[in-house]
Amino acid sequence: MRRLRRTPLLRELIREVGVTRSDLIQPLFVEEGLTLDAQIPSMPGQKRLASSSLQRETSNLQDRGVRSIILFGIPRVKDDTGSSASDQNGVVQKALEETKDQFGDQVVVFTDVCMCQYTSHGHCGIVRDGIIENDETLKRLGEIAVSHARAGADAVAPSAMIDGQVKEVRTALDDAGFKEVAILGYSAKHASSFFSPFREAAFSSPTFGDRRTYQMDYSNPEEALREIALDVAEGADMIMVKPALAYLDLIHRAKVRFQMPTAAYNVSGEFSMVKAAAREGWIDEKSVVLEILTAIKRAGADMIITYHAGEAAEWLPG
Repeated sequence: MRRLRRTPLLRELIREVGVTRSDLIQPLFVEEGLTLDAQIPSMPGQKRLASSSLQRETSNLQDRGVRSIILFGIPRVKDDTGSSASDQNGVVQKALEETKDQFGDQVVVFTDVCMCQYTSHGHCGIVRDGIIENDETLKRLGEIAVSHARAGADAVAPSAMIDGQVKEVRTALDDAGFKEVAILGYSAKHASSFFSPFREAAFSSPTFGDRRTYQMDYSNPEEALREIALDVAEGADMIMVKPALAYLDLIHRAKVRFQMPTAAYNVSGEFSMVKAAAREGWIDEKSVVLEILTAIKRAGADMIITYHAGEAAEWLPG
């Protein structure tokens, strides 16, 4: 077996799985009202962007070969119903319009369809007496998705983990004349401790309780497959497993079972642990990142949402 491992070129020649720049999707945070970009302390190298910086950042990514982004908005004002999430003049909507005006079809823009960044309580839906109301939230998610489609989204990604969200969003988009806008389902999104840096970045930590009544229990892989099956039946064009690194088994099982375009979200905690260890000199960042991304691809992911995208693109072979 060692004969074909003898030189770098031999190893490259027989390599079975590879990551390309086109596999990568970079998450970007856009904060309303910022005049200067703000560093995110728990996510080294990542920023909350001023709207004026988004086009520069998108252009930089495009120059490196990363041509897909997913937008997360941070509004100036929050309220109990997350009303600004569907405002056609909201932070994501305006960012979308400007991005599509400048880049057109040269960049694929996904948008996160959720409410946690927009609600004063930090939960992903409408709250009544401490309970997240499923059906009331569905209507809001549909409105948010349509507002993103109007602004130019190529694909919307409902992430609230509210039962029926893909069907509601698909119906809302179709009724509004946006049949061509795709849906990336956050199909198996788990209640994970790996999300903590994101919540700091997006100011989206819940003010009471947690999200375990609607996000998935990581101990239940069969339930995760049922969740994915529901999204497929409701009209998802792509499915997702989130997080990625501790959930490689689910990525593989989802790909084998459903044979759908499959995304994995290499989340903030996974990113920040690598950055922290590299900063201490305990690991070589480049080789670890490439190994992680390859493992996610090897498990079955067709696309990887990762905060490493911009840097990894410089390390990947042309």
